[in-house]
Amino acid sequence: MQCVADVMKRDAWYLALLVPLLAVVYATVVPDMAGQWSDDPNYSHGFLVPLIAGYFIYQKWPELRTTPIRPSRLGLPVILASLSLLVVGIAGTEYFTMRSSLVFLLAGIVLYWFGGQVLKVLALPIGFLLFMVPLPYIVYDAMAFPLKLFITKVSVFVLKATGIIVWREGNIIMFPQTVLEVADACSGLRSLMSLLALSVAFAFFSQKTNLKRTLLVLSAIPIAIITNMLRVIVTGFLAQYYGRAAAEGFFHEFAGMAVFAMAMVLLVAFSAVIRKA
Repeated sequence: MQCVADVMKRDAWYLALLVPLLAVVYATVVPDMAGQWSDDPNYSHGFLVPLIAGYFIYQKWPELRTTPIRPSRLGLPVILASLSLLVVGIAGTEYFTMRSSLVFLLAGIVLYWFGGQVLKVLALPIGFLLFMVPLPYIVYDAMAFPLKLFITKVSVFVLKATGIIVWREGNIIMFPQTVLEVADACSGLRSLMSLLALSVAFAFFSQKTNLKRTLLVLSAIPIAIITNMLRVIVTGFLAQYYGRAAAEGFFHEFAGMAVFAMAMVLLVAFSAVIRKA
């Protein structure tokens, strides 16, 4: 029975040609995506995603060595469909379609070359690569706006409960002395996307069952929302008692890092709880 290593040695020349071929096909797509990772703080975690996916493969290598190879022709339509997505994306200048086609193409190549059982083993690292693909802005805005409104409503409720005079207009929080806007950065979506990617990786290494892994990943959603809610509430207190300047500048930047650090601490704490359960 052949294993992955045997097939890679046998087809070394084909694999050697495949890598530069993929590099040519995606010569503009991948660098452009990496440029967005660099320019857009919402997707700065994209640089880590391929590295984490590679580590997943490293961890699964002993299992891959013993997984039977049964090449499947079903991989061919997946490959063709993925290339079609790329062509459609280029024709319509739709970046999400172009970029995600690479992930589906890799899945199709693995299925065609090595078979369904190998693809099942590699499903996590290949699927994890989707976290590196930025969402379309229309989808991002559609998700961020209701989150901003929700966080604004709850934050204003808490501020009023503490005796602070405040009122709300949409995602605008108004104090007697100043006005604050709950922007996209405070919606929780930015930290949610990064936290989801990290929670998947952390769940894989820290939990033994799929149920506990799923619970840990899902916990990233309320954790991201709650921590960003605390950020808005604290910002409101500072704006009320120390003026708008105290809530901006250094504090605003520091708060972003502190919120994400707090979210990671909560994620690790919840992981420890469910691991013992």
